[in-house]
Amino acid sequence: MFGSFLNVVIYRLPRGMSLAFPGSRCTSCGHPLNALDNIPLLSWLALRGRCRYCGSTISARYPLIEALTAAMFAIAALEFGWTLSFASACLFGMVLLAIAFIDLDHLLVLDVTTITGALLGLVIAVASHRLGTSLEGAACAGAILGAIYLLTRGTGMGLGDVKLAAMIGLFVGYPAALWTTAAAFIIGALLAIPVLLSRSRRQRDALPFGPFLVIAAVLATFAPLVLSAPYEAYRSLFAG
Repeated sequence: MFGSFLNVVIYRLPRGMSLAFPGSRCTSCGHPLNALDNIPLLSWLALRGRCRYCGSTISARYPLIEALTAAMFAIAALEFGWTLSFASACLFGMVLLAIAFIDLDHLLVLDVTTITGALLGLVIAVASHRLGTSLEGAACAGAILGAIYLLTRGTGMGLGDVKLAAMIGLFVGYPAALWTTAAAFIIGALLAIPVLLSRSRRQRDALPFGPFLVIAAVLATFAPLVLSAPYEAYRSLFAG
């Protein structure tokens, strides 16, 4: 159900549409959808990925986002139990999913998404008594990407990515924000190089950086050792 709502957010928010009105309808023929057409996952399978009214194809991304959201909630419950950390991981994950898919579609990180995430992050930080480390994380991540934005005059990094990094820092805190930001660049390089080599995008075409930050943030939330262990080993090597 939450994933179904995210689909609405991802489609309507960048288009300046209301999230509540009008009700759900086919994006091809505009026919309103009834309750049976809106059951997460099951409706898409029952309709075999096509609109009941006009027969146009319904993107497989809709059930994908619903499944990803459900999986994220399940992992959060297993990892954190019914705690504030569970609520934090679920809310954070939903904001991240919306940001990633909007950025993939429109090459935009909307202020409304990062501001919403930042407000949630601040509330959770206060409730969990870690406001100090959260603010340090936001300052650290925002400063790193902000410096790149200024040095490249906005050509190497969008201002939306700077705000996204700061929002992520609020949730993961310091020092996690440091190795999460570093991981985003490594993930970006690993994923961007095959795309450029395959020429599915021309070299001059923009690649959104937001999804790389999102992947790193998800790993920092649900599997922090994947990111922190290499960072700590690297730091120990040079410290020694």
